[in-house]
Amino acid sequence: MIDPARLSAIPLFDGLAPEQLALVAEAVEEVEVSPGERIATQGDFAYEFFAIEMGTADVEQDGALAATLGPGDFFGELGLLVSGRRTASVIATSPMRILAMFDQSFRRLERQIPGFTERVRSEMHDRFTRPRSGTFTG
Repeated sequence: MIDPARLSAIPLFDGLAPEQLALVAEAVEEVEVSPGERIATQGDFAYEFFAIEMGTADVEQDGALAATLGPGDFFGELGLLVSGRRTASVIATSPMRILAMFDQSFRRLERQIPGFTERVRSEMHDRFTRPRSGTFTG
């Protein structure tokens, strides 16, 4: 289990109570990713949600660069919550440390910490209603 205090540095988890951070820490797995490694592939089934703690990645949709992600960004929620499949590919462009959460853990947190998933859903909604700015985290 990761140290719950590390989670508060990620905007998505900022503001959660200590006991809520502990629940999230139990639900995530820390993953080290090498540059060039594919984290998600467009069209694959979506079983995980990711938050970036360190490093950068490119997001590609239909083979074209859609955005660049960095620390504090998250991705994978669209496939997990809506489509069931990855809507983009995500490839590491630097060494990364990401926090991965499987579907079952995400659903458990959805019940235990409604505010967490409300943030995720709100950000997901905002991505579809605001003009493209070069950042994509779905």
